Amino acid sequence: QVQLVESGGGLVQAGGSLRLSCAASGRTFSRFAMGWFRQAPGKEREFVAGITLNSGSTNYADSVKGRFSISREYTKDTVSLQMNSLKPEDTAVYYCAARPSWSPASGARDYDYWGQGTQVTVSS
Repeated sequence: QVQLVESGGGLVQAGGSLRLSCAASGRTFSRFAMGWFRQAPGKEREFVAGITLNSGSTNYADSVKGRFSISREYTKDTVSLQMNSLKPEDTAVYYCAARPSWSPASGARDYDYWGQGTQVTVSS
């Protein structure tokens, strides 16, 4: 069992930045690939970014490439999402997720553990 708790969401103007964090507890953090997803009202949950269990590789949705960056810190069992140049269309609840695998996946069904989510609102 892995417990995930997100933090760092909030209200920001377009063009601004936010840094989301996800704290993991329970089973060994280094055994999980991690992902960030988001869900806007009336839309399906979508993949944002993922990182392998050894941080050797990352991947991003096309909509956030060049603006978002995912990283993980093993000493603190956290995974972060740095979000720059935010746009109103980035407004959503952001979730971190864990899967017991080497690589992340873009499908929400491929993850076993989820956090409760943190709201990000970008005003125009």
